[in-house]
Amino acid sequence: MWSKIRRLAVEIYCFFTAPFVLKNCLGIFVLVGSLFMMTFWWLKCYTNHGESVQVPSYVGMNLRDAARKARSRNFSVAISDSIYMAGKAPGEVLAQTPKAESLVKEGRTIYFTVAKNNPDIIKLPDLAGGDDYDLYSRKLTRMGLKPRIAARVADPRLEPNTIVSVIYRGDTITDQIGRGYKVEMGATLDFVVSEQVTLTVNIPDCVCQTYDAAKFLIQTSNLSVGSVIKDASVVDPNSAWVWRQTPAYNPNETMRVGEQIDLYLTQEKPAQCPE
Repeated sequence: MWSKIRRLAVEIYCFFTAPFVLKNCLGIFVLVGSLFMMTFWWLKCYTNHGESVQVPSYVGMNLRDAARKARSRNFSVAISDSIYMAGKAPGEVLAQTPKAESLVKEGRTIYFTVAKNNPDIIKLPDLAGGDDYDLYSRKLTRMGLKPRIAARVADPRLEPNTIVSVIYRGDTITDQIGRGYKVEMGATLDFVVSEQVTLTVNIPDCVCQTYDAAKFLIQTSNLSVGSVIKDASVVDPNSAWVWRQTPAYNPNETMRVGEQIDLYLTQEKPAQCPE
């Protein structure tokens, strides 16, 4: 058995050391190596291996000029989106991908977002259940609209900042919003909103008035009676007299509606009061 293995090994050695076989094997190795080198060189040239260029900024340029300059630097150009933006000329480049100063391979495609001529038409969200101006205005801003407060009105029936009316291009459209009213993107909407009602009244002069008269004077001034402090002489509050009040009477000062006035009573008419 060992003699057969030795004989086989000798035959294999003789085969691979034969001049004809060596020549063919060497040719195959050279051919494979050449193909490998050529493939590697071709891939390097095709992908510009290790080479990159910086992307200029095309934002603000006209699309035609931007495309011409991009192609002159061996970039391809494509429009990814077109949107309306107030104040921007149609065809103006608004954004680009990749961004300016990015390093990319030559031949890379630059995608442009450009301004278009006509604005999109947007349906206004319903006011039902959402008439708070702050919330509604944020919603409009996210939709690309421009809300602003044109006027404020005092209305005690409404919470502050409640939308009273909506105005678009001089027309009141409040009632039409629920029916799907549409406006142009970027449009300005004017709002009339409610504000907190803070009414003030003059301080009434209650000193030298009877308690009943002072109460009537306070209530007709839309104020209320606060603490009633009686001295030791008071036996009948209704017929007692006011000798002091807090806050004190001042013709140049006011109080907010509903605030209280404290009264100090004595039974006899104060000496400083006129007859």
